[in-house]
Amino acid sequence: MKLMVLAGIALIVLGVVGLAVDNISFTEQRTVIDAGPLKVTASEQKNIPIPTIAGVVSVVVGLGLCFLGARKSA
Repeated sequence: MKLMVLAGIALIVLGVVGLAVDNISFTEQRTVIDAGPLKVTASEQKNIPIPTIAGVVSVVVGLGLCFLGARKSA
């Protein structure tokens, strides 16, 4: 049952990180024009929002897994 506890701890950590970070942003490079030796690229900033409910659910499920894993091993 040690695996359940470790999975619960991982979910708790991911949930706390999800609550602390509002969104994940990254820059995507894409080719606009590709005509022989001429290549024009554009950079586009993208954001992926992390819903607050996802962090809360992750923490709650992680706590449940830790509780059940500790209870079954005892």
